[in-house]
Amino acid sequence: MISAVHEDEKEHGSARYTLTETEHGHVWGVCAEVEGLFGESPRATYELFGWVPEESGVPAWVGSRVWLVPDDETLDAWHLEDAESMGPLPGTDSLLLTGLADYEGPPEGHRGSVRVHDGHRWLGSCREFTRILSPEQVPPPIVLRGFARSDQLRAALMKGTRRALDLEEAALEIRDDRGGLLTDRLLWATVSDWRPSSRGTDLIDLELDGGRFTPVPAYARPIWERWLAGPPDAVNAWAGLDTRRRGAWHDLVRERACRRSHHDRPAGHAYELDGRHITDEPALYLALGEAVNGPGGYFGGCLAALDDCLHGAFGYTAPATLLWRDAATAREHLSYALTPDGRPYDLFAAVLEALAEGGMDVTLA
Repeated sequence: MISAVHEDEKEHGSARYTLTETEHGHVWGVCAEVEGLFGESPRATYELFGWVPEESGVPAWVGSRVWLVPDDETLDAWHLEDAESMGPLPGTDSLLLTGLADYEGPPEGHRGSVRVHDGHRWLGSCREFTRILSPEQVPPPIVLRGFARSDQLRAALMKGTRRALDLEEAALEIRDDRGGLLTDRLLWATVSDWRPSSRGTDLIDLELDGGRFTPVPAYARPIWERWLAGPPDAVNAWAGLDTRRRGAWHDLVRERACRRSHHDRPAGHAYELDGRHITDEPALYLALGEAVNGPGGYFGGCLAALDDCLHGAFGYTAPATLLWRDAATAREHLSYALTPDGRPYDLFAAVLEALAEGGMDVTLA
């Protein structure tokens, strides 16, 4: 069955996308084009009553992770990912804040006062909040254009029953132009329609229900298009991006790294880090990853992940040395950070401590 798919792939050109059943690993088929990969996930919206901003104010894009900290210290903070401000609600003292909701969220029925921060600075506070329920929207389907079917999928489509068309959990594996596996996206693959494709003989356009698929954010599309052309061949290709898009770049760096094997360098290796562009947290880990593993390299994305890399198979063997050039830039931008519950700490110092504990002798320049 898999060999048949590979023959189709040779006949119809390079296949960027492979739909693979996750439980047993068999391939449903391959194609070169997917519609619906990029889009917007359902977002949670909070109305913050009696909003009192800090001096810095609230930008339109608030942060990759924004924490809401209850004044009641017995309750844990919760967060919104990729948070955006919709601005003041006209005629009120409220602020509207939207983002991808923390699965835990606030305690049921809790509406008390909260303070809000983005991990680096306090943004403001409110006396009360409520979550606004958005009208349900039907998610668009995922369409695999010019899809070369496996024999198993061909049989399922011929059978045509609801049970046969429920392909259950699958991974949409995504390769770059050089054939390297970049990442994948999990989805519940329920066939909603299929038809002959104009892209070749015996190919189909396969439509899958998009209800249980998390699309890639639209703002990340240029980042993906850059990576789909192949991994970067020089460091700092991300340097001109803003914080939000640096985060999207790092997401691909991390996902690609988790699907590749790494050859650890011998102990005693000397690394060099270009610190000129470390003005935010994504840049810190992007620069560190490239210092250890070259252009597009990964070496952590938070303190816990950094510790794993220092003690795992991510291209590094202790002891080693690191020359951190232009370290003053990171010290200026990362010395003040906030824990989820709002306690201040020095992220720059914490990274230096983690590196030292992992056997990396760091020289700041």
